[in-house]
Amino acid sequence: MKALAKAVIAVMKEVKGMEKNSRVGSGNHGYNGTKDQDVKEVFNTAMAKNGLCMIPCDIQEETRVDRWEEIDQYSKSTPKAIKQKQSVFTKAVVKYTLLHESGESTTVCGYGHGVDPQDKGAGKATTYAMKNALLYTFLTPVGKIDDADTTHSNDIATPQPKAQPKPVAKPKVVIEKDSKEFLAIIKWVMEGKKDKDGNIKHGTIEQAKTLYSISETVETSLKQKIQSLTEITG
Repeated sequence: MKALAKAVIAVMKEVKGMEKNSRVGSGNHGYNGTKDQDVKEVFNTAMAKNGLCMIPCDIQEETRVDRWEEIDQYSKSTPKAIKQKQSVFTKAVVKYTLLHESGESTTVCGYGHGVDPQDKGAGKATTYAMKNALLYTFLTPVGKIDDADTTHSNDIATPQPKAQPKPVAKPKVVIEKDSKEFLAIIKWVMEGKKDKDGNIKHGTIEQAKTLYSISETVETSLKQKIQSLTEITG
């Protein structure tokens, strides 16, 4: 594949390096990167000039969706509302056919991953895969230092999982004397409820207190009512 090798070397001579001219993110989590548009423009010119093109021919992807609940800090309600959050993580290994106008070709690979709350994870992953395939195929240095080994792995702090806030418990319904909930508790204690196997399970006032807010006065009324009905039916 002399023609293909000659063309690849010609591109390597023409594209000697690229700058990290784009800031991604902000604060401590931000980093400098190279724009996808810049990478494609540079290689598009150099590859076309030397009779090369790169065509996607296979993709292997994995997607993971994580969902959780989070307190809405901007909510004006009391207690603050709970909102649903999700993160879509996609990683992709893409194979490309590097084709020369002579008909000679070879296969190159690129890896990329992306995180997005909605549907852009796959686009980010494949964009990085293409960019990495181009940069690594033509051994193109990026920025002043583009070596992952300049920092020892022991000096890099392990990212800690973000603690998820516990959902705010809904306030218990306050039971009033002779209310429908009051009567439902009496029925539950005396008549019981069927479980999934068809067996009758009787409740207790203590169990009801875990579900409802019951004052001492209402609890006393419940006990008196249950005792009275027990004597009548007994």
